[in-house]
Amino acid sequence: MTTFPVVSPTNMARIARAAPFWLSVALIPLAWIGAVFGGWTVVLMPIATWYLFSAIDALAGTYEEVADLETSEDELFWYRLITFIWAPLQFITLFGVLWYVTATGHLGTIEKIALFFSIGVMSGTIGITYAHELAHQKPKFERWLGDILLAMSLYSHFRSEHLLVHHRYVGTPKDPVTARYNEGFHRYFPRVLLQQPVSAFKAEAAMLARKNLSWHHRSNPIWRYALLQTTFLILSMGIGGWAGLGLFLVQAFIAMWQLELVNYVQHFGLTRKHLGDGKYEHVLPRHSWNASQLASNWLLINLQRHSDHHYKPDRRFPMLQTYDGDTAPQLPYGYPIMTTFAMLPPIWRRVMNPRVRAWRQKHYSEITDWMPYNNATNPLPR
Repeated sequence: MTTFPVVSPTNMARIARAAPFWLSVALIPLAWIGAVFGGWTVVLMPIATWYLFSAIDALAGTYEEVADLETSEDELFWYRLITFIWAPLQFITLFGVLWYVTATGHLGTIEKIALFFSIGVMSGTIGITYAHELAHQKPKFERWLGDILLAMSLYSHFRSEHLLVHHRYVGTPKDPVTARYNEGFHRYFPRVLLQQPVSAFKAEAAMLARKNLSWHHRSNPIWRYALLQTTFLILSMGIGGWAGLGLFLVQAFIAMWQLELVNYVQHFGLTRKHLGDGKYEHVLPRHSWNASQLASNWLLINLQRHSDHHYKPDRRFPMLQTYDGDTAPQLPYGYPIMTTFAMLPPIWRRVMNPRVRAWRQKHYSEITDWMPYNNATNPLPR
C-alpha cells in the first residue's frame, strides 16, 4: 500500500493552502460577462469548468497529499468558509442575471437559453457539490445552506436519498444511484430521475414510522423542500414572468443532469458482494471510483476522492484521503473528461468496461455469475 505525503495541521490551516479550493468563485464573473456581452461569451462557464480545468489536470498531474487526521475544525476555517458563502453568491448570480437579461432584453432567445444552460452547469457542478458537503455536516446552519442550494436546482430530495439510501445501500440493488455494468448514461439518467424521489420519500416515511409518526408529520423535510422550491419558482416568475420561469427551469434541469453525470461516474459497475440472505459486505474504498487529478479536485472540493468519502462519510472535504490502485479503483481522468465520455456510450464502454472486469477479477475472482449484479436482481439488502 502506497504511503502518501501528510500535511501537518499547521500547514492545513494556512490560507494559501485553502486558496485553490476557492477557484469556483472565479466562475461568477463569467455568468455576468455572458449576460452583458452575449454572443459566444454565454458559454464561457462550461468552457472553463469542462475544458480549462481538464487542461490544467493534464499539465499539473495528480494531487496525492493527505491531511493529518488530527487537524481540528478550527484549522479548517478557510476551507469551510467557501462552502458557507457559496449559497448567497449563487443566489445573487442566478437571480441577478435572470433579472438583468429579462429586464434589458438585449440577448436573443438562443443566447438566453445558452446562458442559463451555462449557469446550470455552475449550479450543478459547484452548487450541488457544495450542497453535498453541507448536507453531511451536523450543524443545522450548514444543512440549511445545503437545502437552499439544492432547492435552486429543484433537487431537494437529493439530501434525503443521499444520506438515507445511497450511503447505506451503495453497490446494492436498493441504491438507484449505483450505475450498473454496461448501463449507458442515457438509460441511467431517466431511471434515476424517476427512482430517486420515490426512494427519498420512502426513506423519510420509514424513518418517521419508526418514531410512530405519519409521513405527513411536520418534521418530514419534504415540506421544507417543497416550500423552498416553490419560493424559488415564484421568485423567478416574479422577476421575469413566464420567460424568467422558463430560464430558471433550464438551469435547474442542467444542474440535475450535471449531478447525475457525476453520480453515474462515481460507482459505475462497482457492486458489493452479496453474502447470502440479503446480507452484503461492508462499504470499502474499492466500492467507489477514485481520482487524484489536481485541478478538478480543487474545483470540486475533493469530491473525486470519493472512495474515502464513502468509507468515512463524516470527513470534511479537506480531510478526505486518497488511495492507490491496490485499495481503490482509479479513474483514468478527472470528472470533467469522464462525464464527457459518459455522454458517448461507445467511448465510455471502451474505457470503463475493461476496468470493471479487471476490478471484479482482482477483488471477487470467486464470483462466477455476474448477471444478478449486472441486472440488479440480487436480493434487496435487509
